[in-house]
Parts: sequence; structure tokens; C-alpha cells
Amino acid sequence: MRSFLFIVIFVVSSISLPAQELNCTVTVNSDQVAQTNQQVFRTLERSLNDFVNKTKWTNRIYKENERVNAQMFITITEYESNRFKGNIQIQSSRPVYNTSYETPIFNYKDNQFNFEYIEFQPLIFNENTFESNLVSVISYYVYVILGLDADTFSLEGGSGNFRKAQNIVTQAQSSNSAGWSQSTDRSRFELVDNLMSNTYREYRVAMYNYHRKGIDILADNNSTGKQVISGTLKLFETMIKRRPNAFLIQTFFDAKSEEILNIFSDGPKVDVVKLKETLNNIAPLYSSTWNEIKY
Repeated sequence: MRSFLFIVIFVVSSISLPAQELNCTVTVNSDQVAQTNQQVFRTLERSLNDFVNKTKWTNRIYKENERVNAQMFITITEYESNRFKGNIQIQSSRPVYNTSYETPIFNYKDNQFNFEYIEFQPLIFNENTFESNLVSVISYYVYVILGLDADTFSLEGGSGNFRKAQNIVTQAQSSNSAGWSQSTDRSRFELVDNLMSNTYREYRVAMYNYHRKGIDILADNNSTGKQVISGTLKLFETMIKRRPNAFLIQTFFDAKSEEILNIFSDGPKVDVVKLKETLNNIAPLYSSTWNEIKY
């Protein structure tokens, strides 16, 4: 009887056990490194997957189906004596209401990724201490992913996560590692500083309106969803006037350009002439993509 009760309690506890925040795949590519023993790279990859997916990053209780889908692609270009140099590309997405579609949220490549790592060393995040550049960079992007995801569900819902990322920046700046400096263009400092600045508030309003009021209703009301998305894109015109070549606008369209093309190339028509004028004004680097949107 006692064994039976133990099994019941264990099963119930397992069912109700909260999931961690991320469902993230970390891939380490060492093809550019002339290293015959690849074991350290495989160990690093396993350790990072465990670190990202098993660490409890917030106080929020996540259900299994609420975990944020993401990928981190780490390319090692140099390796010597436990010192690694390379880049990291981060991608994240979230499900669209009433569909099986995942909308891209973040697609960003950080070329300033240098760190030291000894095989099998534990990876532990301490928000009050700089442990290592590897831990700090990965933890920073975890909070950026979580913050951006939260912003798509509630207006400025990601602020708590962005503050965590800002704290990591503050701790890491004392290390003099690449990518954290306030004076470096397109740095980790600049990304999260802009996300938290009122100067770029339209970006976060656009993230909420585009996803929650626009793309989430496309399946039920395609015409209204498109109108909301089209109107939301005009928010960036206000931001461009204040800050031409704003970093955040580039990050938005790096993730969204193909999706916007697909949305407006099918179904109920909107005023494509005005839409393309807006898009070419705020994201001219993607003019060839916008030209594929048909009248």
C-alpha cells in the first residue's frame, strides 16, 4: 500500500512539475578549426544545451507548451589552449494563435564572441557576479529572447527580462571582453539599452501590436489582421525620424522581412502602394524583398 501511494504521489508530482522557460537547441560548429580531437566541442555543446534548458531563469511558472522555442548557433573560428573565438547566431519564434505556424521573433548574429572554456567545467549563472564570458553571453541572450517573447504577448511585458540583461551587461563590462562596451557599435550594451529606452518605445509597441493584435488574428480575420500589421509598420516611421538607422529596426526586419512578404502576397488585398512606400522608407536594405509584394 505504501509503495502504491508513493507511485501515485510521484506521478502526480511529475505531472504538475513546472517546465523551464526555454526549448532551445544549441549547436557548436567547429568545422573552421584545424583540430583533430573534436571532443571538447561536443562536450561544450552538451553542456550549453543543459545550461540553457535546465536553468530556472525567472520566477514565472511555465507550462510545457509555453516554453519559448529558440536556437543558438555557435561557430568557432579559432581555438587554442582553452581559448575560443567565433560568433553566435540567435533565433527565436513563438506560435501564432489558431495555427501551427511559428512566427520568427529574433534573428541576430553576434560576431564578438570570445571566451575561455575548460572541458567539463560547470556552467553556472550568478546574476550578481561575472563568472565567465561564455556564461554571461549565453545568459544575456536568454533574457533578450524571453523579453522579446513576452513583449509580443503583453505591452512592454518583457521589461523584467531586459533589466536582467542590463545587469549582465553591467557585470560583464568590468571583464573588458569584446561586445559589452558602450562605445562599440551594435554592442550587447546598445541592444538592451535601446530596448529599455523611451527613445525607441515605438519598437516595443510595434512588437505587441504586430503579434497580438495583428498576426494572431490572421487565421480568423485575415483582412483585419493585415490592416493592423500594415498600420503597425508605420510606427517605425516616427522612430526613424527621431533616430535614422535605428539598430532595433534592423533587428526587426532581419527576423520579419520574409514573413511580411508572405503575409501581403496572399489573401485579401491592402493598399500595397502605401505599404511598399512605408517599407522602403523604414527598411531600404530589403527593397528587393518589398519589390516582390505584388499590387
